[in-house]
Amino acid sequence: MTPGNNGASTPEDDDPFGYLYADGQANGAQPPTGGYGYPGSVNRVRTVGQRQYGQPQAPTAAYGQVPQQQGPGQPNAHYAAPETVPGGGATTRQTPTGTGGGGRGRGPNTKGLLIGAIAVVAAVVIGIGVAMIGSDSNDKKDTAGGTSSGPTASQSASPSASGSASPAAGELPKIDAKALRLEGGTTTASDVKGAKADGGVYVSGFNAVGAAVTWSVDVPADGKYTLHTGYGVPGVDATATLSINGKAQDGPLKLKNWAGAPQGDWEKGWTKTFNYVQLTKGTNTIRISCEQGNQCNAYLDQLWLTEGWSAA
Repeated sequence: MTPGNNGASTPEDDDPFGYLYADGQANGAQPPTGGYGYPGSVNRVRTVGQRQYGQPQAPTAAYGQVPQQQGPGQPNAHYAAPETVPGGGATTRQTPTGTGGGGRGRGPNTKGLLIGAIAVVAAVVIGIGVAMIGSDSNDKKDTAGGTSSGPTASQSASPSASGSASPAAGELPKIDAKALRLEGGTTTASDVKGAKADGGVYVSGFNAVGAAVTWSVDVPADGKYTLHTGYGVPGVDATATLSINGKAQDGPLKLKNWAGAPQGDWEKGWTKTFNYVQLTKGTNTIRISCEQGNQCNAYLDQLWLTEGWSAA
């Protein structure tokens, strides 16, 4: 091989489409007659389905010519159905079922899915509504039935052993006889009926000089208060001395027969009275005693405070 001479075979000889180019045509490239490439080349390429085993081969149209159109019902020269091949089995063609045109099957039942989704949402909404109605009913029952465990304004304070009492919210203190601090031979009893204190208990033995009861009580602010005293007398008036924080008040504590009981009738002699006092914020000491000059034949029942100077 010499420069300028590449031998008998050139790239155009290897290019099956060389006849399309000017230089390929100049070198003698021709369109294929039975296959691709030049005249005499090996026909290696066949159309899919061209070869049919056991049957004669159909002629192949020349390059650039349109193959003859086949009429309806004529076999395709380029394709042989499996049942036409020796040993091939017949097949059955499945036709899609459905109501759509052209033999096409139906799509998913979206209407049924939509109805199911709506039913689920409706069930959830109904469940939430029932739960809310039940909760509201329980709240109303608690309110109407008074099942709350918290104290109410109508509950009275329980007396303490020290003689002081803590009021319920919004109320000033109140104390029964048995929670008062007893002095000078006083004691508690419940023989005479009609006392308003818990268990019908009252203070007896008060009709002697030196006898006294003391109440230590807390108030929320400085100011005017009304002291109420529950007591009983045997149809006659009595008196005692009232002291606030160690200072005796002007005038006696009057224990009159306001009930109008007959003389000697203790059961019908239960009544009450009041005194205006001035108290300071915090703990105050209220003392009722039998002093010289007092007529102390009385039973003491209860003590309580109200705000301001009022008989109510």
